[in-house]
Amino acid sequence: MSTHSTKQAVNTALYASKSPLEWAITNNGTLYTAQIPIDGNGEVVAGGIEAQTRQTLDNLKHTLECANSSMDAVLQVLIYVTDRDYLKTVNQVYAEYFKAPYPNRAALVISGLAREEMLVELVVYAAVP
Repeated sequence: MSTHSTKQAVNTALYASKSPLEWAITNNGTLYTAQIPIDGNGEVVAGGIEAQTRQTLDNLKHTLECANSSMDAVLQVLIYVTDRDYLKTVNQVYAEYFKAPYPNRAALVISGLAREEMLVELVVYAAVP
C-alpha cells in the first residue's frame, strides 16, 4: 500500500501570514483552505459582516483561481460566524458567489475567532485539476 502524498501549497498573492500556515493546500485532487476577511495588508476589513463576508469570498475566489479551479468546484463550506444574526447577511452574499448545485455546507455560531475583530471565517474543500 502506497502512502505517497502529492500535498502542495497553493501560491497566492494573499497576505503572507506570520503564523505557520498555508492559505491553501492541494492533495490528490482536493483543495483545502480556510479564508478570513483580511485585505492585502493583513488587516481585517471594516464595514461589518457584509464587507467581511465579501472579502472572505473574494479571497476564496482568488485562491481557487491560483489553484486553476473555480467557485463551481467548491464541494463543501463550513461557515463560522460570531453572531447568529449574521447568517442572513452571509447567506445573501454567499448566494452572489455560488450557483446551483450549491456546495454542501454547515454553519456554526461560535464565541470568537482567532482575531477579535473577525466576524466570519470559511473552511472550504474544492476539487482541483
